[in-house]
Amino acid sequence: MSEQPPSNLIKRILGSLGPAIITASVVLGPGSILSASKIGHTYAYQMNWVLVIAVIMMIAMTALSARLGIQLDGTICDELAKRAGRPVAAATGIILFLIAACFQFSNNLGVLAAVEPFMGSSNADILIIIAMNIFIILALYGFKHLYAMIENLMKLLVGIMIIAFAINLLMAKPDWGAAIAGFIPSLPEFDTSKVKFSEVMTPVVALYATTFSVAGAFYQSYLVRQKGWTRYNLKQGLIDSTVGICVLGLITMMVLITAAKVLYQNPDVKTLGSVADVAKSLEPGFGTFGVIIFSLGIFAGAFSSFLVNAMIGGSVLSDGLGKGGYIDEKWPKLCTVGALMMGMVVAIYTKTMGQSPVGLIIFAQSLTVLGIPMLAIAMLWLATRSDMTGENAIPFWMKFLGFIGLITSLLLAGRTAYSLYEKMFGG
Repeated sequence: MSEQPPSNLIKRILGSLGPAIITASVVLGPGSILSASKIGHTYAYQMNWVLVIAVIMMIAMTALSARLGIQLDGTICDELAKRAGRPVAAATGIILFLIAACFQFSNNLGVLAAVEPFMGSSNADILIIIAMNIFIILALYGFKHLYAMIENLMKLLVGIMIIAFAINLLMAKPDWGAAIAGFIPSLPEFDTSKVKFSEVMTPVVALYATTFSVAGAFYQSYLVRQKGWTRYNLKQGLIDSTVGICVLGLITMMVLITAAKVLYQNPDVKTLGSVADVAKSLEPGFGTFGVIIFSLGIFAGAFSSFLVNAMIGGSVLSDGLGKGGYIDEKWPKLCTVGALMMGMVVAIYTKTMGQSPVGLIIFAQSLTVLGIPMLAIAMLWLATRSDMTGENAIPFWMKFLGFIGLITSLLLAGRTAYSLYEKMFGG
């Protein structure tokens, strides 16, 4: 049964929040925090407009996915299996699982980065990684109705991020005039004799790619079904997508503007290789208190991504194989544990050996070249089937922006493919 929304507008908006907050939580991880910090460090406020475009595209793709989740008879993988064959659905699930599992190690390390300034023992690092994963596994099997628990936890973590990064933003006292001017599209000036255009655009592309997550949007269709929404909740779904993803954009923008004020042209800050580097770089300007607050925000972002990323990979893999896609079911839980274990093992290896698993990263990037456009194509293909007319019709603006999102995902895939070629063959 779906819920009757309250009559009061504010209560209705807050009550509508849920699925998209979970989606925003997985997107707003260490990668997006680091990308936003790098943009602020490199270009100050000039690239604010890129984040706005990424948020608009993410709203459209998330709303499209939610609409499919509500209006289709089955899940997206169910429909792919019925309309295109089980191998197509299985391939979708396997690729998304492998992408999630391969990058899960960075979410483990992101949580460590949040507590790194207060730790001195590498042995403690490994113990924390193991404890986190055991805690999540126990939670998976300890709660009968996981969706409600996860939704409430993500709301709490997002609230922590908003408060933590807002405090840092107020402490930074940014130039609001310059920040507002940054919403006007423009490209930064650079010396073509010293730097390539592709190098200039690398942090910009990273900001867009970590905000516009097709994989996160894809899972929205599962979340609305898990919440029990029906056609009666179509408007609710649009409100949820818009507000939830705008919250994602707001938090990312706060990080970007803070970095623009504190880190831009700061001679003491050379490179930002991780979120831990960002936290340490803020200490001279903010002091210990500011670093603690920023680290709290990092922890909330990393832990939310840590949980939901594994859940996405596990649920969609199970559903693609025809074993069910609801996280309360047996096979989605088992597959989620598989993603958690892969991430934990690689994270322990990384901390023990002191080096990143380059081969795994290249493999994961190779999968994104194929997998991310495949997810966008699957959603758009289902949205444009002949039976999606009348009351089943998907609004034109969702399909149009979804198509633009597909084009950008293909461009990003092409750029990643070229980068991989250069890494492997030195081109």
